Amino acid sequence: MTHPALTSGRAAVVMGGASGIGLAAAKRFAGLGMKVCLADRNAEGLEAAVKAVTATARAPADVFGVATDVSDADAVNRLRDAAYERFGEVAVLMNNAGVGGGAGAWEHPDRWRRLLEINLWGVINGVQAFTSRMLDQGTPCAIINTGSKQGITNPPGDVAYNTSKAAVKTLTEGLAHQLRNVEGGQVSAHLLIPGYTFTGMTARSTEKPPGAWSAEQVVDFMVEAMGKGDFYILCPDNDVSREMDEKRIAWAADDLILNRPALSRWHPDHKAAFETFMASKPGAG
Repeated sequence: MTHPALTSGRAAVVMGGASGIGLAAAKRFAGLGMKVCLADRNAEGLEAAVKAVTATARAPADVFGVATDVSDADAVNRLRDAAYERFGEVAVLMNNAGVGGGAGAWEHPDRWRRLLEINLWGVINGVQAFTSRMLDQGTPCAIINTGSKQGITNPPGDVAYNTSKAAVKTLTEGLAHQLRNVEGGQVSAHLLIPGYTFTGMTARSTEKPPGAWSAEQVVDFMVEAMGKGDFYILCPDNDVSREMDEKRIAWAADDLILNRPALSRWHPDHKAAFETFMASKPGAG
């Protein structure tokens, strides 16, 4: 069973569609018989992606690209207008554009600004531009926002990236609640939470590491989860199981409940306790 928005003949807009998970999603949607509009600020990469997606589409006219800087609200509005002019509707909006390479808490304000403008404001701009129009259609639709496990467990290092993805989680949860309280509304929201995925943003070599999933695996998992009505689409990978993810998330939440130090998973005084917790059987303790 698939989500009713993922239906042949309907239209999808994929931001960050020139590579990685966005490109894999665009190909999958086209393979389902959908019309696809790809958006990316990389014009050269976007052109190549449109050609690749067209090869899986029903007809060449079913696929086109719009060079878009998602941090620019006016540009995202123009993207919306182009998609509606071409297809007459939008069934799926995938806010997937993102960058890494942020900074620590008190470092590189320029990197902070750039990352938040793309990773967070890009999603906000997409939600602001498309949601009302999608609701007005009166047809089943879906908004997919790409988050990250780093926005939930907040591993040390790139505080800016973690902050952006934590905010995307909060935004998408609020969006889902608001949408389900619209009388007669047929738009659902979904938070895609990839695991370790081999993409241009994460790749350190041209060969996929054994522990990583491919972008196509993530999209396959996403489509199946949407068909089940899942909001949190928490993807495993070849190194991290669902059970491991659940334990890490539970430990992070317990930092607040048990008044432990922030990010106690990486605190030397709690290292042994965390390792014991991870080794315990589900439901133990």
